Amino acid sequence: MNGAEAAFSVADAEAYRQRLFQLVGEQNPLRVLAQTGDALAEIVREHPVMALRARPFEGKWTLQEIIGHLTDSEWVYGFRLRLIFCEDAPAITGTAQETWVVRQRHNERDATELVETFRVLRELNLSYWKAISEADLRRVGKHNERGPESLGMMLRMMAGHDLSHLGQIRRYLQGDDRGTS
Repeated sequence: MNGAEAAFSVADAEAYRQRLFQLVGEQNPLRVLAQTGDALAEIVREHPVMALRARPFEGKWTLQEIIGHLTDSEWVYGFRLRLIFCEDAPAITGTAQETWVVRQRHNERDATELVETFRVLRELNLSYWKAISEADLRRVGKHNERGPESLGMMLRMMAGHDLSHLGQIRRYLQGDDRGTS
């Protein structure tokens, strides 16, 4: 989601999940997650710094801020994965993602460094995901905004989140601000 995250109603949370699940469709979520780092590296490699840091539309994140957000998300999801795996029905808190992007000054950072940080975190988390059993995927945490979420649900949401933001970047590069995350 782009913008300050307000508290979700149950219907909003389910609509958000379904939108992400729909993006993933029948794809293997682990395969989707494994491809994101390369896609981000290609975006950074193919576009000059000014294009990555330019605000494409009023009130929307820059391409570099989206990459920073994905990096933050990888860190957060990695923590949530371990929390749910290791504890019984833990509380999971949402983040003020808009504030995280601004305060960490993602738009002023080196885009290649952001992508490398993302890749390191993603590889670490993917190795953990690959070791999780089917039974473990049913372990649940309680998100303070969206309610109960299993590890299996979270895995599909992560893949959808990646696809959503990669689509957002492609649309921005084409001059389209519709359907942002």
